[in-house]
Amino acid sequence: MYNWIHQVFMGEGVAHSILIIAIAISAGIVLGRIKFSGISLGATWVLFIGILLSHYGMRLNPVVLSFAKDFGLILFVYAIGLSVGPNFFSSFKKGGLTLNMWAATVVLLGCLCTYIIHRITGTSLITMVGVMQGAVTNTPGLGAAEQTVAELSYSIPDFATLQSTLGLGYAVAYPLGVIGIIISIAIIRYIFKIKLNSEAKKLDEQSVSAIMSPVVVTVQIDEKSSVIGRTMLNLHATCPYNFIVSRIMRTDGKVEIPSSKTVIKEGDKMMIVTSKEDIENVVNLIGRRLEDMAKKDWDYLGKDLISKRIIVTKGAVNGKTIRELNVRKDFGVNITRIIRSGVDIVAQPNTHLFVGDTLLAVGTSTSINKLASLIGNSTKNLHKPKIAAIFFGIALGILLGTLPIKFPGMPQTIKLGLAGGPLIVAILLSYFGHKIKIASYTTESANMMLSELGISLFLASVGFGAGENFVETLVSGGYKYVGYGVIITILPLLIVGILARVISKTNYLTLMGLLAGSTTDPPALAFSSEVAGNSYPAIGYATVYPLTMFLRVLAAQI
Repeated sequence: MYNWIHQVFMGEGVAHSILIIAIAISAGIVLGRIKFSGISLGATWVLFIGILLSHYGMRLNPVVLSFAKDFGLILFVYAIGLSVGPNFFSSFKKGGLTLNMWAATVVLLGCLCTYIIHRITGTSLITMVGVMQGAVTNTPGLGAAEQTVAELSYSIPDFATLQSTLGLGYAVAYPLGVIGIIISIAIIRYIFKIKLNSEAKKLDEQSVSAIMSPVVVTVQIDEKSSVIGRTMLNLHATCPYNFIVSRIMRTDGKVEIPSSKTVIKEGDKMMIVTSKEDIENVVNLIGRRLEDMAKKDWDYLGKDLISKRIIVTKGAVNGKTIRELNVRKDFGVNITRIIRSGVDIVAQPNTHLFVGDTLLAVGTSTSINKLASLIGNSTKNLHKPKIAAIFFGIALGILLGTLPIKFPGMPQTIKLGLAGGPLIVAILLSYFGHKIKIASYTTESANMMLSELGISLFLASVGFGAGENFVETLVSGGYKYVGYGVIITILPLLIVGILARVISKTNYLTLMGLLAGSTTDPPALAFSSEVAGNSYPAIGYATVYPLTMFLRVLAAQI
């Protein structure tokens, strides 16, 4: 019995490795629910459980350790890319340049702190580069530094000793680097007395405004209206504003769904869906507003018409515009609104539809059922995971991440790595996948499962890898590296976090993602997303990650 227990818990087989990974993850997740002053470290506890178990002799098979670490990281960043991709480009346009400027400042200040500590303490710059990369949890930067040092070995006295301290500095600084980033994020929240609900509401309002939150208004065509005698097609073609005519009531009281050939007549009443920004302009162009006619009146008058929500679930519809589907001409149905990621937007003819969108359609029961058959309307299809698309994207991401990119004047090529490549591919596929017939949609629960599984595997593997010599290194003088790493981690983040909040008024939820992304730190992103309860930190993270990764690798080599 003793031999069996010892083999299972202290051996090196695959079964042993999977067992202790499972123990570390389950224990870490349970401890992650504990809050201190309202703040929880979340999944980061998995890292410390891994260090603890490794310190007491529970080690992973090296092959399993390497696989679990890399595969977990890939799953995590790919899930993040899928979740933020649909909003990434609009977010980048609105504030991406500013966010990347602040992220570059974090990198620059980190390098400055590293060099100052080197000058003051006399610690080898090679060792300090290892500490710097551990302090910002950047493994690709460590790899780039090791390659550069190897090329310069002929000119460096005691090269072998110094090269070993590069990895040692990284390993010692890494665990508290993770904590330091999270502490910095929490300190900024405390300094500015941030209320998360208020910050989320501000971003929600900005997002809704950007994609035209719909409002419904009734307009009557009077004798002075310039649209009398024009067709609906001509009206939409010449009007610079965004609106949809949901229903039209003739002077005889008949309610119908307008088509592109419908001619507008004096006395007609229109039920119009438009945005808050365009409502006054649309009303002034078409006629006069009827304040006393509400949507319930239209529902009563048009008893033969119904309003129904239908869901896009067929891959053949993914990426097509409403105009391409010819829903008015072929079905006599009007799509007035689209609900995407919980937000209502005005349905325009050139609006692209994606799997998972909910459409608010108006028409007869028969015509809406025909439209539902065309676009799917089967939630069962949404619950089937797109495994082939996910692994195809991961394969492309790995190819991109391992592609060497040469920059003039640099001794080594740059690679995006196993984090950068899959992240960028996931963002691109989630936004442009429909153009190559790839449906990248995953349900919120499926995406969360992918993300949580990935970050847990990654953190557990990092903990087991660092735990073997962690305490011994600290006792034998490595504690100095820990202190240096804390300075390199926290000081730049606090400076930039405060300046970004004061100068550019950066929303705190976006700021969390910015700080996590500027250190390329998945655990900090996991913590931020868990605290925020939404995808705003992930959008900020993805916005600055590619440039930051490049700068981190470049800084290590310089």
